[in-house]
Amino acid sequence: MFTSRGPTLRELAVQALSSVERGYDLLAPKFDLTPFRTPDRILDETADALRPVGPFRDGLDVCCGTGAGGRVLRALCQERVVGVDFSAGMLREARRAHPAAVLVRADARALPFRPVFDLAVSFGAFGHFLPRERPGLFAQVHSALRPGGVFAFPVGAPPRFGTLPYWSMLGFDAVMRVRNRVWRPGFVMYYRTFPLGEVLAELRRTGFDVESTPLEGLGRRPDGTPRCAMVVARRRA
Repeated sequence: MFTSRGPTLRELAVQALSSVERGYDLLAPKFDLTPFRTPDRILDETADALRPVGPFRDGLDVCCGTGAGGRVLRALCQERVVGVDFSAGMLREARRAHPAAVLVRADARALPFRPVFDLAVSFGAFGHFLPRERPGLFAQVHSALRPGGVFAFPVGAPPRFGTLPYWSMLGFDAVMRVRNRVWRPGFVMYYRTFPLGEVLAELRRTGFDVESTPLEGLGRRPDGTPRCAMVVARRRA
């Protein structure tokens, strides 16, 4: 939930009517006080699930924002922790949270790295990429990993049809589509454009061996399905 110290309704409206980059520059100082920041519980469960997959030497947080994913990389990586984001404002906040990390301002669709990382992670950023952009994004991550390197990220279970979360996400995406038709610059943020089956197939076509595993610590829904899973995509040697 939003807190009294978080962004005001007016600040959120100004952000929503800006470009993605400018919007996050504006929101950055208060971003960690919003529900959009990945909860520590998800970060810690991801780190625990990745620990047996390692060891890892150098780690990359793709679309690092204010640095939440740095919590995972610091727990797992023996040497460098690198974050990349295209918002200068978000990187300023990440620098405060992780002064020892290397932070790079760049677009994830054009990563400026050679294949030097053993682990890449990303949290809460995929809604900012249109479906047609995903293969290029995955190719960029693939190119930054050493052979055998791992790209990992959590994926929440989609809400069931007819529930309040289902209609909330559907309504949000519909409003964003209308907004982007009538207002410039565009702001790409959608909740229902990352279907797991398509994503796994695209990762395999990019050159990853892929599996997904439930994050059991986050619980299961009443029907027994996991609330959240982790995708582990390993670059083929």
